[in-house]
Amino acid sequence: MSLSSLTLNETHDTELRSWVPSANADGCPFPIQNLPYGVFRRAGSEEDFRVGVAIGDQILDLPAAQSAGAFSGFDEATRQAAHAACSGSRLNALMALTPASWSALRLALSHLLRTASPHQTELAACLVPQAQAEYDVPAAIGDYTDFYTSIHHATTVGKLFRPDNPLLPNYKWVPIGYHGRVSSIAVSGQQFPRPLGQTKAPDADAPTFGPCKRLDYELEIGIFIGGGNALGEPVPMEEAEDKVFGLCLLNDWSARDVQAWEYQPLGPFLSKSFASTISPWIVTLEALAPYRCSWSRPDGDPQPLPYLDAPTLRTQGAFDVQLEVLIQTAAMRQAGQLPQRLSLSNYRDAYWTVAQLVTHHTVNGCNLRPGDFLGSGTLSGPAPDEAGSLLELTTGGKSPLTLASGEKRVFLEDGDTIILRAVARRDGLPLIGFGESAGTVLPARSQG
Repeated sequence: MSLSSLTLNETHDTELRSWVPSANADGCPFPIQNLPYGVFRRAGSEEDFRVGVAIGDQILDLPAAQSAGAFSGFDEATRQAAHAACSGSRLNALMALTPASWSALRLALSHLLRTASPHQTELAACLVPQAQAEYDVPAAIGDYTDFYTSIHHATTVGKLFRPDNPLLPNYKWVPIGYHGRVSSIAVSGQQFPRPLGQTKAPDADAPTFGPCKRLDYELEIGIFIGGGNALGEPVPMEEAEDKVFGLCLLNDWSARDVQAWEYQPLGPFLSKSFASTISPWIVTLEALAPYRCSWSRPDGDPQPLPYLDAPTLRTQGAFDVQLEVLIQTAAMRQAGQLPQRLSLSNYRDAYWTVAQLVTHHTVNGCNLRPGDFLGSGTLSGPAPDEAGSLLELTTGGKSPLTLASGEKRVFLEDGDTIILRAVARRDGLPLIGFGESAGTVLPARSQG
C-alpha cells in the first residue's frame, strides 16, 4: 500500500494547538490534526459555494485566505494546491493533483492555523461559524459505485432469504459492487419524499404500484477518488490509496420491498436511485494515518487473490473508525427529545478494504476520475446491535424496535430523520470527526 497513506508527519503531532479556541476543546471533532475539506456558503445567502476547511466550530474560507495572501510565503507546490482548492465551487481541481500536493496544502494549513501563527489576524476575518453555514456536495461526482464489503451484513441479510446458504459462493473471493445514480446524491440535511414503485406481495398474482412500505437506511463509508487512472491502466494495490482523496459518511437509502421485486436479474434500480445522503466533510487519508489498524480474514476463509494483496495489507489495511446511527422521529422532535442511538459499529470490521475496492474497480481497465465516488456498502459489526440497517435490526421486519418515546419501528415512517456519525478515536490521540449525515423522510408525492 502507498507509503503516503501510512507515514506520520508533524501535522499529526498531538501537542499541536490552534489559535481557534474551539479546536482545542476536549472531544472537538475538528481539531487541528483533522482539517477536513468541504464546500459551503453562509446560510440563506446568494454567495457562491466555495471550498473551506473545518477547524473547531469554524470554517476557514480558503478563497478568502488566499486573497489575504496566506499562501504567498509557501513553496510553489503549495501555492498551486491552494490555487486548485480555490478555483471553483467544488474540490475536483484539488482532487486531480497528487498526494504530495494534498500533503503540502495540509501542512500549510496546519502552520497557518497553529497557535502563534503570524497569519492569525488576517485569517480570523476568513472564518465562518459552522452554525451559520450551509453545504453542498463537495465534488462534482462523475460516477458512483456501491460495494458490499461487510460480511456481517451480507450474512445476516442472506440468512433472511437463504437460511441454509446465506453467502453466495463469490462473496469471499471478489468485492461485489454495482453502479449507482449520481444525480440523487445530496449533502446532509437532505429531505426526500417516500419513493413510489412496484411491489409484489408473496401471495399476490400481480404487482401493485404505490409508496414504498419497507423504507430503510444503510450505514456506509463514502470514498472520494482523487488523481484517477487512464483507461486500460489498472491501479495496483501498492498505488491504490494514492487515488483516494478522502472519506465521508454515506446513507444509501433503500426501498426494500421495491428492491425485492425488481432486483433480479440485473440488480437494484428504483429501490436505490431516489436518494443518497453524504456528510459535508471529507476527511483525508493523511488525517486518518494514526488510526490505521490491522486487517485479517477469519480462519478458514480464502486469502485474497494476489492482485488484491499487498505487503502492508494485514498490518495497516483497515481504518479504526467508530460508526453510529441515530433516529429522531417527528414525535420526538415535537416533544424536544434528542435523537436515539440505533447502533454502534466500526469500519475496521469490513471484509474488503479501501485499497482493494480501488484496485478491483480498475483491474479490468476501468478508468476512475477525480471526484468519482465509491460506497462501502452497508457496514455492520459482528454483534446484533452493530447492524447498519433496520432490515437486520428488526430481523427482516419480524421484531419491531421500541424507541424511548414509546413508538415502534419496523421500517422508517414519514417524518423520521436518520443521523449517521463517525469518529476515529484512540487513547492519547485527538478525536477525528466526520460530521453528520442527516436525512429526513417526507410523505410520498400524490399519485394523481
